[in-house]
Amino acid sequence: MGSIPDPGELSELNPPSFDEFQRQTSLMTSCTLLWKELSDHFSSLEQNLLKKSEAIRNKILNLDHETKASLNELEKREVTIQGSVEIALEKLEASKEAAFSVLQRASDDDENGEVDNDDGFLLTLKSFCLKMDALGFWRFITGKKKELDMLRAQMPLALAECIDPPRFVLESISEVFPVDKRVEKSERVNDLGWACVLVLESLIPVVVDPVIGKSRLLVTPSVKERAKDIAEAWKASLEERGGIENVKTPDVHTFLQHLVTFGIVKEEDVGLYRKLVVGSAWRKQMPKLAVSLGLGDKMPDMIEELISRGQQLDAVHFTYEVGLVDKFPPVPLLKAFLKDAKKAAASILEDPSSPGRASQLAGRKEQSALRAVIKCIEEYKLEAEFPPENLKKRLEQLEKVKTEKRKPAAVPANKRTRANNGGPMPPAKAGRLTNAYVSSFPAAPTFVRSPSHGQYPAGVPQYHSPPPMYGSRSPPANPYAYSPEAAPPPLAGSYPVAPMNYPAYAGYGNGIPPAYQQAYYR
Repeated sequence: MGSIPDPGELSELNPPSFDEFQRQTSLMTSCTLLWKELSDHFSSLEQNLLKKSEAIRNKILNLDHETKASLNELEKREVTIQGSVEIALEKLEASKEAAFSVLQRASDDDENGEVDNDDGFLLTLKSFCLKMDALGFWRFITGKKKELDMLRAQMPLALAECIDPPRFVLESISEVFPVDKRVEKSERVNDLGWACVLVLESLIPVVVDPVIGKSRLLVTPSVKERAKDIAEAWKASLEERGGIENVKTPDVHTFLQHLVTFGIVKEEDVGLYRKLVVGSAWRKQMPKLAVSLGLGDKMPDMIEELISRGQQLDAVHFTYEVGLVDKFPPVPLLKAFLKDAKKAAASILEDPSSPGRASQLAGRKEQSALRAVIKCIEEYKLEAEFPPENLKKRLEQLEKVKTEKRKPAAVPANKRTRANNGGPMPPAKAGRLTNAYVSSFPAAPTFVRSPSHGQYPAGVPQYHSPPPMYGSRSPPANPYAYSPEAAPPPLAGSYPVAPMNYPAYAGYGNGIPPAYQQAYYR
């Protein structure tokens, strides 16, 4: 009979394997890493949510602040409309009365005549503005370019007398902008861009709101629409002008000033404005116009483009306008500009076709560069970083060389003295006073033959003096009867006489045709 196992006795169990242990350990490690990864992920999500919530909260606060400021601005504008309208109406009424008084007054003054003082100049401008005579106003200012400073100072005062200054300005420049409608043009008066820019600049202080300033321009909607149409017409004419690259700088300046004056800058045209500004960057007003056109954020790229094109001096002006002096130091730019100018002058000197003119052009180019850099140094107070003394010395050297080249050449002694024969001296201004041809050789001396002197050989012709007068300005083909190659033999006699040799001057005596001096022959 089999034995029954004792319940208290431990039964023999299979021990766990080592592989099972490693599996369990690996599983625990994976769970731990997964938990850590999930924890980090949720912590990151929480942090991002907190940051986004904070950013949204700040945006909401900023929007609330901007909304409040905009509402306050709108309220201020709404409140000030009545005051601005009243001021404009009073001004309009005063201008109307002044215009009527001018029209009713019988005056014989010639408004297109010479104005010899500031008060008369201003009264003439005001007279055109009061009568809204845009054509007469335009004719007057285009004929006064020499009084540009006076025009710039007094034109805003005169435009303020107009009943509708913006419309008056558009009518006055309509002859040449957006398209030149003149039938007769001449090179001397063809460029009237300076007058357009002057009138448009002078209009800005007139149309600024007297209560809230530049944030509101007092331009009627109809005039503003007309200004927009003019701008679109100018852009449409770019193709006829040969594209942006071929359009003239005065036209570009007038167009950009037109946009700023009437407040009709378009955001979608910023690319066009950028190209136009860079193409005419040498104009003094371009940096300010660029900022007014909304190109402030594009200035670094524009400055780098100007530097790459060799326009370092223009880049300096743009740098100071937008406050990027730290990013684009001006002194290295000015030195690079002078270096490029010297290279260009040296390349001009290498031109073998016209060495005299090449020297003149090279000196002029270097002088222009030196003057521009010196002026820039003085304008922006850069004397401590870039002393201009050496530049001024170099400029003086170039000017001295230029002055010496202009001096007339020294007259040789044998041109005014008769060394060997004591012949008569021609008057210094004979060629200027008469049309007479005066020989640069002396007249034939009168010999008194004595018994001790023999005659000339028969084969040598006698010496003839030149004829006293010619009917034309051209010298005679053969002004002398003798050949310069055949000198007469010495006189025979009891004492030696020096042979009558004439000094070779200006090609005489060597077969070269004589060159007639300008001082004696004209």
